[in-house]
Amino acid sequence: MTHIDQLHRYLFDNYQVRGELVQLQQSFHQVLASQAYPAPVQRLLGELLTATSLLTATLKFEGHITVQLQGDGPVSLAVINGDHQQQLRGVARWEGEVPDSDKLAELVGKGYLAITITPNDGERYQGIVDLGEHSLSASLENYFAQSEQLNTRIWLFTDVQHEQPRCAGMLLQELPGDQAGDFTHLEALTHTIKADELLNLDAHEILYRLYHQEAVRVFDPQPVTFQCTCSREKCEQALLQVGQQEAGDIVKEEGKIEMHCDYCGRHYHFDEADLQNLFNDAPTLH
Repeated sequence: MTHIDQLHRYLFDNYQVRGELVQLQQSFHQVLASQAYPAPVQRLLGELLTATSLLTATLKFEGHITVQLQGDGPVSLAVINGDHQQQLRGVARWEGEVPDSDKLAELVGKGYLAITITPNDGERYQGIVDLGEHSLSASLENYFAQSEQLNTRIWLFTDVQHEQPRCAGMLLQELPGDQAGDFTHLEALTHTIKADELLNLDAHEILYRLYHQEAVRVFDPQPVTFQCTCSREKCEQALLQVGQQEAGDIVKEEGKIEMHCDYCGRHYHFDEADLQNLFNDAPTLH
């Protein structure tokens, strides 16, 4: 794959339909690097990372989106956060043996898909749909059918057997004013895409193979990156909330306070001297 970690948007001149194509490698690797995820959880995170990138690209404003799977199965939680700049991070929690399956019902169990959209300016919105038994893409298509009443198809693929794990996906969505049959025609063309093609070929070659008989406008690609928002400063703010007495008691008992970021695997350590400096420098309220 020549161009990795990029999202491509495209429009059809003769149809009221929009499309997106994303291919990820480095950002996927960084999501997986924080924990020793079993292979089925890696594949699920790859699909969720791809889907979040595709959904983030549908935002018409600056802000954040969170796509979360939660259920009573072996994988109790899988979540990806993204923003309008295509900065993504994610984590999953699992317990016990995870079945070697790609079916949501066997991994997440009975649960739901929650999509939370938080504009920088405006009100927060959350949509929730029950998980379909088989695939994340079907659950997402159901979300769009319920929330926006727009025909939407999503294709998601991952490869974690490769030395460099990778994931990729496509989204096709009708626009207001779509003529009957337009979406069905383009959906049929897009559905011929194979996992090996989407994971390994250059994006422009893929689009040419699928739509060479159509007039397609492809916009400049947008880079996709892994970005964790944790910091020592945020940990210090959390300790200030805990209070000097309780934080001091933990240090006396444990010798230090350790704080771990599940998203990136980074560790933050605070000893007695760190706490003294922190609370001495904290502003006093009068």
